[in-house]
Amino acid sequence: MKSPYLLAFAAFLAAAPASAADKLTLLLDWYVNPNHGPIVVAQQKGFFAAEDLEVEIVAPSDPSQPPKLVAAGRADIALDYQSQLYLEHQEGLPLKRIGSLINSPLSCLLVRADGPIQSLEDLKGKTIGYSTPGVDEVSVSILLASVDLTLEDVTMVNVNWALTQALLSGQADAVTGAYRNVEPHEMAAAGVEGRCFFPEDRGVPPDDDLIFVANLERASEEDQDKYRRFLKAVGLGALYILNHPEDSWEAFAGYDSDLDDAANKASWEATRGRHSLIPSALDHARYKAFGAWLEAHGTIEKVPPVSALAVDLNAD
Repeated sequence: MKSPYLLAFAAFLAAAPASAADKLTLLLDWYVNPNHGPIVVAQQKGFFAAEDLEVEIVAPSDPSQPPKLVAAGRADIALDYQSQLYLEHQEGLPLKRIGSLINSPLSCLLVRADGPIQSLEDLKGKTIGYSTPGVDEVSVSILLASVDLTLEDVTMVNVNWALTQALLSGQADAVTGAYRNVEPHEMAAAGVEGRCFFPEDRGVPPDDDLIFVANLERASEEDQDKYRRFLKAVGLGALYILNHPEDSWEAFAGYDSDLDDAANKASWEATRGRHSLIPSALDHARYKAFGAWLEAHGTIEKVPPVSALAVDLNAD
């Protein structure tokens, strides 16, 4: 016969409400796309829930705002770019990289395959669209220098993130900062073939293209523990994509009916394998080298120590 005390305790446990999951707000860098696959899969497959997290995923109306909102304490984590992190640090934003979503370069200089630019030499006298001043211009200058051209040989125009539209409409002959795994497939969906020139082929050091940043000055130990669990779940999402490509695509496409189209499917295939399987892992040498490159080209005044920019929250 069971003890009445044990029965009473069991009844208490059954009646007790489950503890509420810890909430996190994540601001994306742009509308949801295959770059964000591990995040969406972690949400859809319950990896966040398994870490006792309730994650609100927010796509921004202005892609320049997420890091600033996190710096101001209005959100927990933002997706950002390693190339921009140095500029944000120079501006005094209290942000640090806590993880990497994609730890390889994505940006390229994109042209129409049927257009007037068949080689980098053909950029002379042409218009190049961009979205983020500073780093984009330095990247273009390196590409141009490889064929004995300079920024004075081209016209740079800010197309305000509308990179694909700028090429399709003829507003620009080329665009820089386009994602090699996204914009070419958007163009293909519109019936136009694109061609990418890769900056790292011409001397631009590789970077972690998409990173997670947080304001650790405002973060408590409990907050940092949430960030660790968040990154663990994202890593599981990346691994799931690698191991289960079709099921993970279905989970991604099921997140929003607008995602289930030919352009996103092609982009998904081009993105698989680029996601970081251990998002928290930090490559100190890469961050140091990229900062030195920015300093050498006058984009930042002085390269900061890596510890001022990035952390591995799982390091001892």
